Amino acid sequence: MNPSSFPSKSTIGVEKAIKNQKDMRSLLTALTLAASGPDGSSVSNEILSFLRSSSTHELNAVFSKLVSVIFADHSANGGPKITSVNGVWIEQTLPIDSSFNDLFENVFKAAFDGVDFLTNAEKVRIELNKWAEDHTNGLIKALLPPGSVSSQTGCVFGNALYFKGAWEVPFDKSYTKDKEFQLLSGTSVSVPFMSSYKNQYIKAYDGFKVLRIPYRQGNDVDTNRSFPYRQVVDATNGSFSMYFYLPDKNDGLDDLMKAMATTSGFVDCHVPISKVLVNKFRIPKFKIAYGLDGQDLGSRSMALYHKACVEIDEEGAKAAAATFVVSCGCARYMEPPKRIDFVADHPFLFLIREDKTGTVLFVGQIKDPSNKSA
Repeated sequence: MNPSSFPSKSTIGVEKAIKNQKDMRSLLTALTLAASGPDGSSVSNEILSFLRSSSTHELNAVFSKLVSVIFADHSANGGPKITSVNGVWIEQTLPIDSSFNDLFENVFKAAFDGVDFLTNAEKVRIELNKWAEDHTNGLIKALLPPGSVSSQTGCVFGNALYFKGAWEVPFDKSYTKDKEFQLLSGTSVSVPFMSSYKNQYIKAYDGFKVLRIPYRQGNDVDTNRSFPYRQVVDATNGSFSMYFYLPDKNDGLDDLMKAMATTSGFVDCHVPISKVLVNKFRIPKFKIAYGLDGQDLGSRSMALYHKACVEIDEEGAKAAAATFVVSCGCARYMEPPKRIDFVADHPFLFLIREDKTGTVLFVGQIKDPSNKSA
């Protein structure tokens, strides 16, 4: 599996849910959790197909390596603050094999809790939303809307991701000025643009340019050392940058996105590694939010809820994302048990059986329990 690749062909459900989203890591983490969970092979196979992984074992092995690298927090030595938290919540009456508990706790470092979806689903929904809000520093709120979990919910897989990084070279706020931003409609809007006269990591390609702005990495990292980005870097040398892909034409974004989606290794092959002199240099400040609300994953029993936000200013960037994959039942076992009636107030059959061998010792009919001689 190549965790940074784009799918070359359309797959049902899962790709439909995430192909237009800007954030990926939280989505993929939650989907990896769901693929490894006790929900049966059909959902797992669909997720594995999209992630280009041959098995959940391979997926889990790759994820385990990425956890120590991508999600390592470098804030103690001055680098970016990064937190990624996983959670699994399962209806407390469902029987779950201990191997799943071990997998989620040891591989995914996920909180594994039994909860009462059956009789207290609304309370659990509120608790899950608080979990997502707490682990994204308040940036993601009310991810699960009312009705998203119910007495039929069997399990929920979740991920919360938070990032805060300072630019290696901050922008001077006194240079920030309102300028026009051209829209695809042909009109424009006035927004604040950050500017700098310092050399930048920029490279021009056929039809577009790429800008790389490094984040302050901490005392133990050389920002020029970890290129090309074709191999996973050591956890102690994680390097983070923000990339801007700017088409030459005002309406060239669609073509650029198609090229990214269909060209293997596109991102790795378009990385500016040298600073250049700049003439006009402006990038807009922005704050955006986006998400998915109950997207069908191609299976009637599963739905995806996702929110993400990204904000950049003169100091740096902060971003957060949270994802819940809600399953209506852990199909490998059974749906959450339903209350049923058993009132033996009419004729019935009985038997006494030895269960290990299946040997029936006694069998009879009860037509009139008041007739002791029947």
